[in-house]
Amino acid sequence: MELQSLLAIRIASISVNHTMHCPFTELPNRRRKPITHRCSCRLIKAPSSSSSNMIDGPFTDYPDGMALSSDLYSELIRNYCRKGFLDKAMTCLCEMEALGYRPNLTCYSRLIESLGSVGRTHEAEMVFQEMLSLGLRPNVGLLNGLLKGFLRKGSLEVARRVLVVMDELGIYRNRETYELLLDYYVSAGRLDDTWRIVGEMKKKGHVLNSFVYSRVIQLYRDNGMWKKAVGIVGEIMEMGVPLDRRIYNSIIDTFGKYGDLDVALEVFDKMNKEGVKPDISTWNSLIRWHCKGGDLTKALDLFSQMQEQGLYPDPKIFTTLITSLGERGKWDLLKQIFERMKSRGHETSGAIYAVLVDIYGQYGRFQGVSDCIRALKAEGVQMSPNIHCVLANAYAQQGLCEETVKVLQIMEAEEGIEPNLIMLNVLINAFGIAGRHLEAMSVYHHILESGISPDVVTYTSLMKALIRAKKFREVPELYGQMESAGCTPDRKAREMLQTALQRMH
Repeated sequence: MELQSLLAIRIASISVNHTMHCPFTELPNRRRKPITHRCSCRLIKAPSSSSSNMIDGPFTDYPDGMALSSDLYSELIRNYCRKGFLDKAMTCLCEMEALGYRPNLTCYSRLIESLGSVGRTHEAEMVFQEMLSLGLRPNVGLLNGLLKGFLRKGSLEVARRVLVVMDELGIYRNRETYELLLDYYVSAGRLDDTWRIVGEMKKKGHVLNSFVYSRVIQLYRDNGMWKKAVGIVGEIMEMGVPLDRRIYNSIIDTFGKYGDLDVALEVFDKMNKEGVKPDISTWNSLIRWHCKGGDLTKALDLFSQMQEQGLYPDPKIFTTLITSLGERGKWDLLKQIFERMKSRGHETSGAIYAVLVDIYGQYGRFQGVSDCIRALKAEGVQMSPNIHCVLANAYAQQGLCEETVKVLQIMEAEEGIEPNLIMLNVLINAFGIAGRHLEAMSVYHHILESGISPDVVTYTSLMKALIRAKKFREVPELYGQMESAGCTPDRKAREMLQTALQRMH
């Protein structure tokens, strides 16, 4: 498998013929070729209907009328971004610039953030650089949009360059900036960086809110300090910070992860009595940990309660249910769940879950990845990064490496979505489960060469792959690389290190 072909950079056309360099991606040991934009453009006529309806039909099929103005073009681009039609937005930008118009700052912000949200960070970089060349000064909201895109992709070093640009332009970081960084550092298992950000927030006068505390609870939980995670709740209450949904979800997830399911349910009951309505994350956490704890009956009861509350099941949690039911051979029960979902009007969700079940090899309706994705699109399912990741993970859990790669290839070729760190971690896991540790390591080296920063999941997935392959002596070295990279080993990583050390002797 050639990873470079899997991750080939997808660049959309922009209007003018010129070469641009982006200040964010000119990193040490990372050579980039200048990117040249070319586009053949034509005059577009304004439609007679309002601009909010411009997204219907082919982009350039407008009736005759007066030429679109710069403001109308900008509004059209924003509408395309809002609806997720990013290729049309980029084409619109191309034609707009060919006519000598320039988008306004609001339009640029929306386009950059939308591109970053689906992993099209290279195009987001180019649009930003073009904006700077026109003399437009970015605001903190636009730069936060860029930062969010890079962090979501796992490009930590490039994200840090955004912070440098903010400093150079004299743009102060706001609460959103800090919360984006905090969210990334906690998810990546970067303990020292997390505390540094919390310290900076306090120093800058940002009051620590429920979001910050919920992430701190998660940090304690993931590092095996569940008593501290629970103990911080008392501190929160003493400070007068209300226990909202975020904090309740963090507490429930903490007790669930450490097998204290009765207490998790007690917290859930208290949450309801306090008038805090559970969301999809609450239900997912309860269902996931009951499945892992072997209480499938309660998990299915919670699954039913969730739907009675009018919430659509999450494909990720449905994958957990499939695994639990499959291990017990309860496929007839799964079929009954499908029928009940349809009776509740969850037709689109049902299509997603039917494909997931097929991936596990029970019904044989679809013959391959392309068939699965075509079936979902035929049901009206929008193929978002999340849906692609769920499908890839379903294949990965079975060790179906080629199918996992195929999902990511289709995602990039047809949807223009660049694989981020989460998706590459899924690929590492697929190779590990299949016993192909060398290919798992090649994905890891590709991550490093691409300027993406591995997180704790990357390292634990690799350690698991090495242990499966009985390459115990390589585990301590990888563990050291994790610490050197600034990732704090979690409980799982520490346990695997001990396992490897014992097997070495």
